[in-house]
Amino acid sequence: MKRIVELKNCSVSYGENEILHEVSFHVAEGEFVVIIGPSGCGKTTLLKMINGLVTPDKGEAVVDGQQLRACNLIAMRKNIGYAVQGARLFPHMTVEDNICYVPCLQEKLTAEKKRRLAEEMLSLVQLPANVRGRFPGQLSGGQQQRVGIARALAAKPRILLMDEPFGAVDEITRRGLQRELAQLRRKTGITVVFITHDIREAMKLADRIVVMKDGVIVQEGTPKELRANPGDAFVRELLEEEEGETV
Repeated sequence: MKRIVELKNCSVSYGENEILHEVSFHVAEGEFVVIIGPSGCGKTTLLKMINGLVTPDKGEAVVDGQQLRACNLIAMRKNIGYAVQGARLFPHMTVEDNICYVPCLQEKLTAEKKRRLAEEMLSLVQLPANVRGRFPGQLSGGQQQRVGIARALAAKPRILLMDEPFGAVDEITRRGLQRELAQLRRKTGITVVFITHDIREAMKLADRIVVMKDGVIVQEGTPKELRANPGDAFVRELLEEEEGETV
């Protein structure tokens, strides 16, 4: 299967603080990969590297066949959607304008094209079309998160990066969003790289899980492989948190 993301022996330091140490990582086209680990382990830095927001001090980052040191990052990012915790919608814009923000940067959309695009994306994330004229402050937390995902998908990217996107919502809403994301992925076939610190969430969503600690990858594999053969005490302790949950 084609690798759409590949990091080769990448290291990143901020001053004397090494965040990532010789990390090698890949994602196949159409795969759903979850990166899990404690705060400060380097998972967000790894995600930012895929989007060209962080340049490795050493190593090579290749996305969709392009070496990030040499490519046009603005053009490359047109194929990448980014969804983060809390959605971070523009509060002064309507839902429709939030969703259509990136497509409108790429081309001038008529009012009719904006309406159709917003309604298409709202349907994809299971929101009614009539919310497109509302402002973010008029939506619940779960609705805002859905709009954030719709905005990330509006430019029809090949890769969706998600940095703890459900961390700011309550548990019931979170579980609903997890189910909807899994359904959306099946509908679209999009490649997803998803960050979480919740092993239950990782086990529910992932084709493959990448476990990080202290700037390195300590183990990776399918949920079944990790359960059957945890690589060390850290991974075993992580998996103990998931015991008793339905996956």
